[in-house]
Amino acid sequence: MQSRPNILWYCTDQQRFDTIAALGNQHINTPNLDRFVAQSAAFTHAFCQSPICTPSRASFLTGMYPSAVGVNGNGFRSFPRHFEDRLISKVLRGAGYDCGLIGKLHLASAFLRREERVDDGYDYFQYSHDHKGGNERGNEYVEWIKAQGIDHNSVLQPRAIATLDDYRNSHRDPGFGGFSEPTENADNVPRHLHQTHWCTEKAIEFIGRNRQPDTPWLLSMNPFDPHPPFDAPWEYYRRYDPETLPGAHFLEGDLEHQRRLQEAGIDFQNLARHPDELGHKHIQASYYAMIELLDQEFGRLLDSLDDAGQRANTRIIFMSDQGETLGDHGLMLKGCRFYEGLVRVPLLISWPGQVQPGISDELVELIDIVPTLYELLEMDVPGYVQGRSLAARLRGELPAAPHRGFVRTEHYAATNFPDKTHATMYRDRRWKLVLYHQKDICELYDLEADPWEHHDLSQDPEYAEVKWDLMRRSYDATVYAHPAQTDEYGPF
Repeated sequence: MQSRPNILWYCTDQQRFDTIAALGNQHINTPNLDRFVAQSAAFTHAFCQSPICTPSRASFLTGMYPSAVGVNGNGFRSFPRHFEDRLISKVLRGAGYDCGLIGKLHLASAFLRREERVDDGYDYFQYSHDHKGGNERGNEYVEWIKAQGIDHNSVLQPRAIATLDDYRNSHRDPGFGGFSEPTENADNVPRHLHQTHWCTEKAIEFIGRNRQPDTPWLLSMNPFDPHPPFDAPWEYYRRYDPETLPGAHFLEGDLEHQRRLQEAGIDFQNLARHPDELGHKHIQASYYAMIELLDQEFGRLLDSLDDAGQRANTRIIFMSDQGETLGDHGLMLKGCRFYEGLVRVPLLISWPGQVQPGISDELVELIDIVPTLYELLEMDVPGYVQGRSLAARLRGELPAAPHRGFVRTEHYAATNFPDKTHATMYRDRRWKLVLYHQKDICELYDLEADPWEHHDLSQDPEYAEVKWDLMRRSYDATVYAHPAQTDEYGPF
């Protein structure tokens, strides 16, 4: 057996933390993830560093905060070339790994094009940003459909987003962020033609590649689901009765609070409405069905590793880049908000015989993954890495101090909306403070008493001392989120 482990990094898109049955959701069916939880170190309080795709991915692939790596939002022409050597995929290629990517990359804009790449280290590259039609150039998934003699236009829903105005109204477009309810006779993309299924097919192909003996591999798996549109295949959607689902976390006062934020111009991909107006339970059914499809394909991939005799020497990471509001507080999709459903994601790490299984509620940031990989591979952690290694905890050691006393998330003009809102979140075990900069607006939540953040305490005099203490802490955390000085040589 090769001495260095393989790495399977499976990143779903826009999957909330509360979507795995074994971790407490009794309404969803995830048998393969449940089995994987039992074999993994499962972190129930893992937080992304931006609630938007590109900055989140740039962040967790470098171990740096989005503002430190200089990728703060979607729409970048290209990932900064002066930081391409910090991408963990390129670092591992330089260390002798065979690196592959399947599905979404999104380190740069994919707007009506195949995104521009830097030297990211991926030799095997099967690119498909999403499973929407109208953008087939450079989309290997579309070519796969065509190779089966099928007209992709008969399978994929047309994309109606062609301008910035289209994008800013995209929540009204069923092909971008809306709900497309399938029926037995009028399906969305069926499983055997779905992008999630294609990702697994290509992963099995990559795992079986002809390599030099003892060559380890890194595979970045990036299916588009459960990112909206909410367009689950009929085969999975029919398994959920919307009326039996709990629906969104919502109290009547939420709309008034959201109007206050909207009137201040704070960016978000849609306007708040009552969840009943959104059809939240039907959307939740589709979202859960999309995750069940992911679960089935993830299980198929695990089985293929077993069949190939490679599971024992493969470190597996399962996670998502950010969450989804899913009707909570009357909101759908994402933007400049920091509710738990949007910034908290699943994080499961497994390596048979090397990672101690168990469920941890310690605070974790996604930038902690890269330094964890460096330490487990016995490589020096570069000075620019801002995350903190989880390696000791994965080995079953229990350090006296908590892994983190707080987590932070940024939104620095992350969405292409007029306000270019800047905001930061500071969250410890009990409190969450959100600052909307230059808005004279903040939010304060007591997560012990109010875990779904319905009661903003920021204007309550009783909590003024708590608020100002958290503001100081948040400011300190933001200052220390700057890039570290690297390659220090001397005193001057």
